[in-house]
This record gives sequence, structure tokens and C-alpha cells, in this order.
Amino acid sequence: MTDDILPEPDRIDGAPHPRDTVRLFGQDAAQQAFLEAFNAHHLHHAWLITGPKGTGKATLAWAIARFLLATPRDDGDALFGAPPPVDSLAIDPEHPVARRMRAGSESGLFVLRRPYDDKTKRLRQEITVEEARKMKGFFAMSAADGGRRVVIVDAADELNTSAANAILKILEEPPRDTTILLIAHQPSALLPTIRSRCRELRLAPLGPADIAAALAQAGIDPAADTDALSALAAGSAGEAVRLSVLGGPQIYAELVRLFDTLPRLDRSHALSLAEAAAARGAEDKRALLASLTDLFLSRVARTGALGQPPLPEAAPGEAALLARLAPNAHAARRWAEAAQEIGARSRHGTAVNLDPAALILDTLFKIQKTAAA
Repeated sequence: MTDDILPEPDRIDGAPHPRDTVRLFGQDAAQQAFLEAFNAHHLHHAWLITGPKGTGKATLAWAIARFLLATPRDDGDALFGAPPPVDSLAIDPEHPVARRMRAGSESGLFVLRRPYDDKTKRLRQEITVEEARKMKGFFAMSAADGGRRVVIVDAADELNTSAANAILKILEEPPRDTTILLIAHQPSALLPTIRSRCRELRLAPLGPADIAAALAQAGIDPAADTDALSALAAGSAGEAVRLSVLGGPQIYAELVRLFDTLPRLDRSHALSLAEAAAARGAEDKRALLASLTDLFLSRVARTGALGQPPLPEAAPGEAALLARLAPNAHAARRWAEAAQEIGARSRHGTAVNLDPAALILDTLFKIQKTAAA
């Protein structure tokens, strides 16, 4: 199978791949930190790009890779002095390096990510040592070119133990003219020895304006749901894309309407919601319903703890509902405990293949019980 057919673990459905994303929004500080090191000729051999999922870590890694491979190395000129400092990672999309990267044929770039399993016809759950060992061949072949080389690891959280050790050996003795970019959603889970050998670039959650701009770049018009997407996505452009594609704001609004009937839950509405989410082919929406229910519970608990609902409102009538369900810190503790129990029950039910509709109803009735208490 060709790369055009194979699923890519670093692609979000409904959005362009990070290699094709023209502009990174809301992460100027991280970009400038890298450029300062580049302009000062203190370019570290390994960079750990961290932050919440969907905030542009992969987009930044591809932008850095494109910049490094398209920018000639300059060691200074005795007559004319050093070149002026660079103030942007932007590279002309028609630059030969940019075109080769889009085509997957850039010889100076190696991307390490979860492989496709021909036997199961799906992506592996981890990056294997066999994939990591392919870097040895990459370094041997690219050495003849004499230019910069870049490795993107997406994501370092997915390295199995043997693959992580293989990466560590490279970090301890990095090949000449090589920059390694490790993307990590949970850097604390990495080997301390890997973290200690990298310079960190931490990306922050995006504000509503940046999320709206990122959605527009992906070809999504969030006009009617900007506030809802901003509240539900928690600063993640990737999550905002997923929510928009799957109708997240509409599903969350339906949950709010259902929970507005608490403590006497509208059982016919609950049954209809459970049956729709349990239908064949609705796996993505079922997973989204579960995550939005978790989010609702966390927003309830937060309301009681802080004494006011979080803003902006994620659905019409949400603020009043949250204030009614969690009027004080005591209620907040009850909802936090319920959320923990519901999450554990849901994970267990999914693991033992419980009927999806029954699992959803179990969650809704547990929420009803908590509200009644």
C-alpha cells in the first residue's frame, strides 16, 4: 500500500496533515524561542515539543523541519560578516524542499511514528524498535548529501521500551548536522534520560480567536458555534476540528437539555440518546458522547468549587444548569467523586464489551442518582 492510502496516526480527520498546514496560530513564543537559538548559533541537537493535544505540536515540528532543510547552513563570512537574523520559520510552499516534503520524498527528513500492521489492517498501538532501527539506514544514506538532517518523532509517548532506548542512544551520540524533534503529549511519561537531553518547547492552549483562525484554515466555518467550540475544545484546535466534524456542539447541547430535567431524568429522551449512540457505525459519536459527558461532569464540579460556571457557556442554558446542580463546594465534591466512579465503570464496561446502549444508560442513571442526592 502507498503512503496515500495508508492511514496516518498524526492526521486529524477533517483537517490538513501537519506537513500541509500553512500557518501555526497562537504559538509565537515557541517559534521565537527556536529562532533565537538558531540565530545565536546555539541550535540544540534535540527538541522536545510539548503541550496539550491539538495545540500545533506536529505543525511546529514540520515547520521547523522545513525551515532547517530549506535554509542553507551559514558559518559566517570574513568579508561581509554574519547574515541578518531570521525572524520567521516560513518557507515558500513552492520551495523544492517544501514540495518534496509534501510528496514524502525529502531525503533529509525521517519521520518516526506508529507503523501500519498488514496483518490486522490497522495502525499499531506503539512505535516499535524495528521502526526506530530504520533511522540507522537513514543516517547512512543521508550522510552522503552533506546537508542538514531532521528526525521527527510523533509521538514520543508512543515509543515502546526498546524503541525509547534506541532513541536514547541517538540522543547520547547524535549524528553530525542532525536535529531531532520529539513530540510529546505527556512528557512526564518519557524516560528522564530522554527529557534531560532535549531542550523543551512548550505550547500553550489556544484562545478563541486562534481556534477560529485554525478552523478557518482547515476549511471549517465555526461561525455559529465559536463559543461552544472554544469552551468544549479547551484550547485545542485539533479537538475543535474533531468536535466540529462530528457535531460536538450539537451533541453537548442535547446533553444539557437532557440534564436540565434532573433530578427527574427524562427517561424517554435518555433512551433515545443511548440508542442513537449505540447504532452500528456510530463508534466515533459514541466515543464523543462519552468524552462530552465526562466534560460536563468536570464543568459541574468546577462550578461548585469556584462558585460560578466556567465561561464561555458551551450550550444555551448551561450556566444556569451548572449553578443549580452544584451550588457549593460540598456538591462539587459529590460530582467529582461521581465523575471518577462513572469513568471507571465506563472503561470497565468498554473493556468487557458491554452493550453500548446499556453502558450509556448506566452512566445517565448514575448522574441522575447523584443529582437526586
